[in-house]
Amino acid sequence: MADEVVLLDFWPSPFGMRVRIALAEKGIDYEGREEDLSNKSPLLLKMNPVNKQIPVLIHKGRPISESLIIVQYIDEVWSNNKSPLLPSDPYQRANARFWADYIDKKIYSTGRLVWGTTGEVQEKAKEGLRESFRVLEKELAEKTYFGGDMFGLVDVALIPFYSWFYTLETTANFSITEEFPRLVSWAKRCMQRDSVSNSVPDQYKIYDFLLDLKKKMHSIE
Repeated sequence: MADEVVLLDFWPSPFGMRVRIALAEKGIDYEGREEDLSNKSPLLLKMNPVNKQIPVLIHKGRPISESLIIVQYIDEVWSNNKSPLLPSDPYQRANARFWADYIDKKIYSTGRLVWGTTGEVQEKAKEGLRESFRVLEKELAEKTYFGGDMFGLVDVALIPFYSWFYTLETTANFSITEEFPRLVSWAKRCMQRDSVSNSVPDQYKIYDFLLDLKKKMHSIE
């Protein structure tokens, strides 16, 4: 493993998708190892003993955890591979990190409540998700990507959640396509990139997975 690049991953994880996209953008060959999160491997527990979560990138035998940190690591280590994921200007870099952090704090947790709950909790979460999407559409404006003409960190952070759109619309009875057309157009542009289309699973496949997960969550409660 000393000279290899290994990714400990789980196929429906939006966080794992981020890393897969970044590796593909940089043209890096790696070994993907699928984790069973109900029976985590000794390697995962060894490489991420603090959080015990995927994704974990193992490069030259050393682990890097947390998806946004991994993506930035990939961009820095393989800086000569293709286009950068972060701009060179310090202010623009800071701005990209701000929006990636915003996505991390808002979209996953709120979206999970939208597809995973019902009633008042779901309605409140749906309004929260709508507000986050409004904010993101305003930031995107008329740009091709969040970084302008450059596909970068913010796009990598957000595009995996496009795989949730069908589930969110179906379980919460609202239309992301109608309410946020600019965001959907951006997502479709991103999906035209091989790095994205090969890393982000089909929305219907994710829908089946999330519904099954929802049933398991409710059976435990």
